[in-house]
Amino acid sequence: MMKGGIAGLMKQAQQMQANMQKAQEALGLIDVEGQAGSGAVKVVISCKHEVRRVSIDAAALDDREMLEDLVAIAFNDALRKVDATTQEKMSGFTSGMGLPPGMKLPF
Repeated sequence: MMKGGIAGLMKQAQQMQANMQKAQEALGLIDVEGQAGSGAVKVVISCKHEVRRVSIDAAALDDREMLEDLVAIAFNDALRKVDATTQEKMSGFTSGMGLPPGMKLPF
């Protein structure tokens, strides 16, 4: 009887791992945009943290220090959106796992 329970748990764990892999692959197809300076700098990043595109308005090229700040702000904005999107998409998956509130899986 004990062996059946362990085998069932192993099968469940393997299925959960396969589902998580599919979810992570789906996240790689989702892009988010971060921006700064009222859209003067835009950064598009996938939910797998791959930079897809960076666009800079010509007017932002006049001030190097400001441009550097805007690029950093746009990247941080995009990364926050990636985290929020990932958490939102994965919340349905992790809700059935019985994890304590606030516990994050390593994505």
